[in-house]
Amino acid sequence: MGDSKTAGTACDRLVQLVAPPSGPVDARGNWATAETVIGTRLPDDYKRLVETYGWGEFCDLLYLRTPFATSEHNGIEWQSAHPTESPEQDQESYPHPLHPAPGALLIWGTTMDADRLCWLTLGSPADWPVVVWSSEGWYETHPMGVAAFIEGWVGGQVSSNLLGNMEPDLAPWFNAFRPRIHRCLRLSEGPTAHPERLRLLREVMAPTTDRGSWRSEDNATGQDHFATVDTDWLLTYDASCPHQIRIDFPPQDSEQVRRRLFAAVQAMGCEVLQTTTEAGTPLPTWNAATDD
Repeated sequence: MGDSKTAGTACDRLVQLVAPPSGPVDARGNWATAETVIGTRLPDDYKRLVETYGWGEFCDLLYLRTPFATSEHNGIEWQSAHPTESPEQDQESYPHPLHPAPGALLIWGTTMDADRLCWLTLGSPADWPVVVWSSEGWYETHPMGVAAFIEGWVGGQVSSNLLGNMEPDLAPWFNAFRPRIHRCLRLSEGPTAHPERLRLLREVMAPTTDRGSWRSEDNATGQDHFATVDTDWLLTYDASCPHQIRIDFPPQDSEQVRRRLFAAVQAMGCEVLQTTTEAGTPLPTWNAATDD
């Protein structure tokens, strides 16, 4: 199914579709040590992916893990059963054996919906297919390596009944998992309609790129997701009443974020009614000279 040349081709195509981060997270380490700990050699295309992208997520859905974890939420692992279940007797729930039996599932990623992305470890690592193991217990096999699977999914060439498909009008993206601060600015309505406020917000925060949007049937509620291209800030503009801007950004950008956001709010003709943390804790001094 694959070799180093094929793996390189799939990774190269993916890089053309999805820009890697300038500083990949958990991307470097001793592969020989990692393979000894895990108990098997790992595919070359996966190693290329890890070194290129590191720990993070593609298109807010596919989470790539690495074996060089600095967080408890990262790492790759073998499939395991619930303590009260018997995989040997329940072939419907567990159609694949568990490690260390041959052909066990090795988890290399997850999704935002708690699905597991696995290899079926039969034969040479270069030939391991991808298995999507859904959070509801369904399995789906794709006869290709990790790089080809991700490249095909983000490019719209690989379909999945369990994951759904990439939105066709969006350019695919990758976000590295790294420390971020969350702020939520609740705003007054202002003199203009929502579309114009959104345009002004993105104009001040430019350059930006789309990350998807949705609207309720009556247009009373909705969200617009986008990201800054030059600073890697992730924004959501809620069309609720009162409406609000939510943003996630690296801690070192806090003062720059504060200045640009308040400039955007002023351009929109709105006022900041309240600023809160991700937990909803008010930050009454956030529009002061320095952040908390």
